[in-house]
Amino acid sequence: YGYAPPSGCGTHWAKVVLEADFSVNARRQYDRPASIWLGGVNLYFGTTEEPSSTVGPNWHVERDLTDYSALLRNAGQGQAILWNLVDGTYTGVIHGSARLLFYPASARPPAPRVPDEVIPLGGDPVGSVTNLSTPADQLSKTLTLPRNVVHAYLDVFAQSQNADEFWYTCVPDQYAGQVDECGGGNFREAEVSIDGQPAGVAPVYPWVYTGGIDPYLWRPVTGVQTLNFMPYRVDLSPFAGALSDGAQHTVAVSVAGASNYFSTAATLLVYQDGRSRQVTGSVTRNTLAGQAPVPTISSMLDGSGNGDITTTLSRHFTIEGYVDTSHGRVRNTVEQTVGFADTQAFTINDTTYRQVTDQTTSMEGSSRSSDGASYMQRVRYPFHLDYDQQVAADGSATVATTVKQGYRLDRSVGFAVFPLYADKVDNTVSSADTLDFDASGNFTGHTGQASSQTFDYRDSLGGCYRTDVASAAGAVTAYSTGKGCPGRQNGVYWFSHPDGSPYQGDNPLPW
Repeated sequence: YGYAPPSGCGTHWAKVVLEADFSVNARRQYDRPASIWLGGVNLYFGTTEEPSSTVGPNWHVERDLTDYSALLRNAGQGQAILWNLVDGTYTGVIHGSARLLFYPASARPPAPRVPDEVIPLGGDPVGSVTNLSTPADQLSKTLTLPRNVVHAYLDVFAQSQNADEFWYTCVPDQYAGQVDECGGGNFREAEVSIDGQPAGVAPVYPWVYTGGIDPYLWRPVTGVQTLNFMPYRVDLSPFAGALSDGAQHTVAVSVAGASNYFSTAATLLVYQDGRSRQVTGSVTRNTLAGQAPVPTISSMLDGSGNGDITTTLSRHFTIEGYVDTSHGRVRNTVEQTVGFADTQAFTINDTTYRQVTDQTTSMEGSSRSSDGASYMQRVRYPFHLDYDQQVAADGSATVATTVKQGYRLDRSVGFAVFPLYADKVDNTVSSADTLDFDASGNFTGHTGQASSQTFDYRDSLGGCYRTDVASAAGAVTAYSTGKGCPGRQNGVYWFSHPDGSPYQGDNPLPW
């Protein structure tokens, strides 16, 4: 498609939001990846819902794109990609439409400070994902940046596909045959590098799609972010001075543990010194270099495959650099602690195959600049999967599955040690279902479907958004909004990011 900026709406906006609506008719179909691009930059990334023979779902998603305003000021070419297979067996047809909403700036609300350049890492000038099948594969771009970069950030998506779709259930190769599971281990993490030097880390979320594990788990309540992924923003500001030297530099993303494959996308956001055509600086400290993403693995399996496998990794690193700008030397410091802990418990005998996965991915740290701006962030991705297969004496079987997911994000911004604004997102999902099979392995039905989801957003100024939904036997049984909010009413400020989309820049506040 061809894109042109909105006429009569100026070139600086208080807020820009992408809205998209999808539907699939009530027929047979799988879940599919979907994405929207402009000039090589990702504007939306998610998956679709699987329909049933009697229910054709429709859904609405939104993503805050205010930080991408520099891209949206210029005309360009884009594309929407909605993969699907329609034939005599798979007859479900997926439809999608999208629009951008531009909110004009005024004295209240003003246009926020946004990146001066928005640069895609992919090689497709219109836009598409890059698939990484091994840890050595990279999404990368070699480029020459402006010579006055003060801050830089990278928005990263890493979505598991194909054999890696259920990476969180995999085990180290040496145990795969013993417990009848996929190999390759269950640690995944996105690594960011500049000119081959480690520059940052993006944790990978264990997204579960609507066809995942047991499709009835997600009808009608889908998993966390299943339909609308959020990128993880990596702060590359300590490298700003080095990136401004006029030479070519290669920025790359890889996925530690990738095993065919991860679909990736990344966008570089650059803030420039508007009063100087050239800045100088360098990286002065990087303790991430030399800390390879190699987890510690231990096993307490017995000869029959019963017992636990644990996988852990913890890294703490500091990256520092400086930039000599028009307003003096600015020192940028990124300090983070990365954690990964996973335990898989197996019970295997003639009548039982049970795998219980408990996994937590975490990232906690800060970004500080000597001019006073500071940003603190903590993310936690708890994930629990209980897969319990039981075989009866007549050969029939049941598979009972429980999945619990969480997405917890805490952020604060301020000057030095004085916080000025904070917000948090807490999204949880709990789903259960049991599949029934006859002695020939034919699916005969399912029972006990139940699910619940809570999305809770709050900020330090009283902004609040809360929604709860529950289902049983495939139908919504309860729905409420505003629980715990003032007057039991949802209400957020124009500058907030209740969707969990990243905000961060050389501005100490998100507006």
